[in-house]
Amino acid sequence: MKEISGHCLCGAVRFEADGPPLFSAHCHCEWCRRAHGAAFVTWLGLREASFTIIAGESSLRWYASSEQSRRAFCTTCGTTLLFASSLAPGEMHVALACVDQPEKHPPTVHVFWDAHVSWSGVADELPKIGRDHPGLQKYGVISPRPASR
Repeated sequence: MKEISGHCLCGAVRFEADGPPLFSAHCHCEWCRRAHGAAFVTWLGLREASFTIIAGESSLRWYASSEQSRRAFCTTCGTTLLFASSLAPGEMHVALACVDQPEKHPPTVHVFWDAHVSWSGVADELPKIGRDHPGLQKYGVISPRPASR
């Protein structure tokens, strides 16, 4: 068994990866909030080369959320699982809530804090960095795809 494993709500899509993770972070950007229907999403960053879908690839659907980025969800249960971007080559971001034993990978930072919603009530002591942070500036070119009607 790999160091990191997980699955969607229904279990149709299963994944695994070798660690260690690149990061674990709460993301407050508008795109993540909308994609997950939540105040923020917690991502576990993995090396793409160590990440494998081991079951349910046919149930996984990718959506191009911007010109640079895509997100994947399970077509059976709707769980949003993955994020990948040409702006972060070699990385696969996995929703930490979908990882088995997520407590082994506690988040260490809040990112895109300048986009957070005031009603979320975050009261931890983790660093809170905004889009102007050098590690996040590369994402400034992303704009959401226009809504289709």
